[in-house]
Amino acid sequence: MPVSFMRLTDLAHGGGCGCKLAPSVLQQLLANQPAALPYAQLLVGTETSDDAAVWQIDDKICVIATTDFFMPVVDDPYDFGRISATNALSDVYAMGGKPIMALAILGMPLGKLPLNAVSQILEGGASACAQAGIPVAGGHSIDSAEPIYGLAVIGLCSPENVRRNSGARAGDALILTKGIGVGIYSAAFKKLALSDEAYSEMIASTTLLNRIGHVLAQDDDVHGVTDVTGFGLLGHGLELARGGGVALTIAQASIPFLERAEALAEAGYITGASGRNWESYGHQVSLPPCLPAWQRALLTDPQTSGGLLVSCRSDRAETIRAMIEAEGYPRAMIIGSVAAGEPGVRVV
Repeated sequence: MPVSFMRLTDLAHGGGCGCKLAPSVLQQLLANQPAALPYAQLLVGTETSDDAAVWQIDDKICVIATTDFFMPVVDDPYDFGRISATNALSDVYAMGGKPIMALAILGMPLGKLPLNAVSQILEGGASACAQAGIPVAGGHSIDSAEPIYGLAVIGLCSPENVRRNSGARAGDALILTKGIGVGIYSAAFKKLALSDEAYSEMIASTTLLNRIGHVLAQDDDVHGVTDVTGFGLLGHGLELARGGGVALTIAQASIPFLERAEALAEAGYITGASGRNWESYGHQVSLPPCLPAWQRALLTDPQTSGGLLVSCRSDRAETIRAMIEAEGYPRAMIIGSVAAGEPGVRVV
């Protein structure tokens, strides 16, 4: 696996989307915050824990705004920059939008990290933005105790194409566009137990732009979309369920995993964030009886730059899945269904 002159991951206490605050902690922090003023133009705010904010300019155009940043999940500075930028861009795609520009967010321990390594991080982020066809138009930097990098991203979308995590409808099917297991791989990487082949697989997944979200939003039969990141498949599935007031059923056997994810999880390469996720929302999840802890950990595994979870009309699900696969997402799978009922997730 590529390793730089020093281990970036040794400079941080966590990495990637595994750094996110646990869902229960975030809920407590937001519980007493004042509600957003009733601006008619604010189509999407904080009310359903959606992926980005959306402001409607007129009857033809909306502005999508988001920010995302984290500490290193890999040691190669260029790869870290690419992953972090790809992850930040994902929120705009998940809302159905198309990014138009980004601003860099940079915090670096300059006494510990050479300037050329910081430059490589920025170059990696710029390369991901170039792939998305947008500039990094500015940003802000600080000298921090741990390395931090990410983006604030602005995108555009027509009002009718905005897709929210509250759009899932009873009778829909669920499609997942990328494999699960990035957190497992990152835990193995931290302990020098990830093979070169698995590292390459992780990089390929985490730097694959979720631009398919912009395409899906133009299909009226796609009702709800969210990206799967730090809260794991179950956590972001719950956000879809709560937002739409529906019940999700996920078929465990249909979930796409990275090639070595199951073996590494069974061997104990599991992140702390996986356990914190389960403690936060496990009471709203029904699992098969006697499910081994390592299999549960896969379902709560924090995904850095993960795929999209898509709720669409069930009779078109296979056609939509095949289109997603043809657009460059080889692990896209139909993984479950949506029904009326108490919001929650059941795994079968």
